[in-house]
Amino acid sequence: MRPGRLSPAWGRAVALALAPQCVLLPATLDAQGAPSRNAAAAAVTPLPKGPRAMMLGDWYRVVSVSGAAVSPDGKRVAMTVTRAVEGENRRHSEVWVVNTAGGEPRRWTSPNTESSNPRWSPDGKYLFFSSSRAGGTGNTWAIRLDEPSGEAVQVPGYPTSGTMPADGSFAVFTETATPAPQVPAGDPFAQQQPMARPPYDAITRPSVPARFDGRHVVDMTYKNNNTGFVPGRRVPRIWRPQQLFRQAVGDTAKKQITNVAYSHRGAIVSPDGKWVAFVADARLRADSVVELERDSLAKLPYDKVRDETERNEADIYVISVDGGTPRKVADWMGSESNLEWSPDSKRLAFIGRPGRTKNASLYVVDAAGGAPKNLIPSWQYEPGALFWLKNGQIHVAADIGGRSALLRVDITGATLPKELIGGRRQLRGASYDAAGKIVAYTATSMTKPTELYIANVDGTGERKLTSFNDAVNADVVWSDAERFTYKSVGNMEIEGWLMKPYGYEAGKKYPMVIYIHGGPHSAYGEGWFDEFQNLAAQGMFVLFTNPRGSSGYGADFTYSTRGRWGMEDYDDLMKAVDIVAARPDVDGTKLGATGGSYGGFMTTWMATKTNRFAAIQTDRTITDWTYWYGSSDAQGLTEFEFYGKPWDNQALYDTLSPIRYVNKVKTPMLIVQSEEDHRTPMGSAEMWFMSLKKQGVPVELIRYPRSNHDLSRTGEPWLIVDRLGRLRQWFGYWLQGKAAGAAN
Repeated sequence: MRPGRLSPAWGRAVALALAPQCVLLPATLDAQGAPSRNAAAAAVTPLPKGPRAMMLGDWYRVVSVSGAAVSPDGKRVAMTVTRAVEGENRRHSEVWVVNTAGGEPRRWTSPNTESSNPRWSPDGKYLFFSSSRAGGTGNTWAIRLDEPSGEAVQVPGYPTSGTMPADGSFAVFTETATPAPQVPAGDPFAQQQPMARPPYDAITRPSVPARFDGRHVVDMTYKNNNTGFVPGRRVPRIWRPQQLFRQAVGDTAKKQITNVAYSHRGAIVSPDGKWVAFVADARLRADSVVELERDSLAKLPYDKVRDETERNEADIYVISVDGGTPRKVADWMGSESNLEWSPDSKRLAFIGRPGRTKNASLYVVDAAGGAPKNLIPSWQYEPGALFWLKNGQIHVAADIGGRSALLRVDITGATLPKELIGGRRQLRGASYDAAGKIVAYTATSMTKPTELYIANVDGTGERKLTSFNDAVNADVVWSDAERFTYKSVGNMEIEGWLMKPYGYEAGKKYPMVIYIHGGPHSAYGEGWFDEFQNLAAQGMFVLFTNPRGSSGYGADFTYSTRGRWGMEDYDDLMKAVDIVAARPDVDGTKLGATGGSYGGFMTTWMATKTNRFAAIQTDRTITDWTYWYGSSDAQGLTEFEFYGKPWDNQALYDTLSPIRYVNKVKTPMLIVQSEEDHRTPMGSAEMWFMSLKKQGVPVELIRYPRSNHDLSRTGEPWLIVDRLGRLRQWFGYWLQGKAAGAAN
């Protein structure tokens, strides 16, 4: 913890699988049906030395470095280091520390437990980290630096969350003060599995509880992609608003500052320790009122006037650290986040978005009240993180198309932000020392997995502090990509990249596969990505673009596809295919396409629009939007993007459903789907598979167990690498004429 706010994540959440890689090995099954780790461990084989193309087993060797945290005195940087344990089909995370003056990084946490998320106490006496280990309460542990000790301890008298004033004497944080409701004693359904128990509002009950082991659902939010099925509440609905609390360093007592019916969000204490700024409902309505109104509106048919009108639902408030009546700082239309105090505690900076489809920008307002000032009104891009340094400078992290950068903002708003650290790469997780003289971050480029870097606060003197991936980098020749831009429909400029195949030789022709990202409001960028490298190592060009609808180019670009999925965005993608296929080194008869989620929708959509591709692989696909709406955990996506629920706009839902045109598909397709994917559930893949099979179109369906929508990023290592191998095999067979099952 440091004075002010803990450094927020920097940059776009890119779909990188950054830690493990493996060949799916023969194994027995354990009691839960998962491959036996002991059997697989014995089968792990060494890889040949390089330089050579990436092999599937190299995936396990790639190390992820994240969560940089600079010590207050600027002498050390802590980080989370994550590796794959190939033989055990898992990832392992530890906290490592390196001196900013240089030298080898050292592991500071036990190799026998999982540890992550390091943060320093403002006085530099403790390095806190998160770890679910035995022998303690909660998951916050610490390593003492002021006295010899090699063991992690828990420090009850030290706040474990929130923000601190400049002197680090106390912390302010939010938590609920309302106890969680308890099911009365003697519950006749207590022995049932949680999903089988009748929810509070249910009309029916099991006749014999011990004989019913199904699922009983009465709420719409009965499943989500992260946790699976969610049991219904067993007690009357109550609201537990987030209150402000204060805890002094060295004292276990928590002093409650507020006790009101509304929640406080994004609370941050001023450097002088006198005030707390937070975001709350614009009219300070009770959480119950806000949520019940939202529930009621969600059930109404789409109405353009009502639903497209911007509403001011939250504002910034300030309250004394001793409590009292909060004061609204500004009645500002839009959403506010990422609050930061000025060093003199007189002003507040925040990231504000005037409307859902409008550009986020950086604003500054007097804490005493007044109109917020937009410091970057004419800037195309959007700030993703905000830092107000002790020297008075304001820094922001932002995505600049497919790359990211750290920039200094003119406090007067007279000039555009100045880029301090950037280039063709992606930067994540900025962290500053207490004096604001140095900044640490992790960075990755097309040919380099993540490492830790440090620079002076003005961007000069950058140095790489870690070399965790040097061994794999020495063996594997990672493919680089050429960046290009092109004009598409409506003169819209689109950014794209073309990665050359391993062993590229001028004068030869190579097959090409286009990748399509998810979202659709995510983006590809200038970072190392296992999926691109995987196919480039197979000897293929890899094309990837950010068509309209992607993030990183401003809100107008991002939301230009609303109600028009599969239209101009499809044209953007096919325009890139046209450009690349015209190259003399690309075999225009050997083209492939692959993508997941929105990219899964788009690949099936492509299959109905053109027979140009020799093979397609679709991941987490959506083939029928009405089915998707009823089975997904994210109905709000299409309620916004398609202007209402299916029965409000059934024609659009049907028109954009690839299954309506499946009779046109001739392209061989590989379908990959996770059994526990509640974001894009299995039914779409099943419909597509059966439809193609009935028409005699070559098709395979791979169903991965114990996996959700995030299989390709955070799934089990063996399954991730199995999927990469199948991508090689599918495109190798159809585009390169390789034998079935050929991959390495």
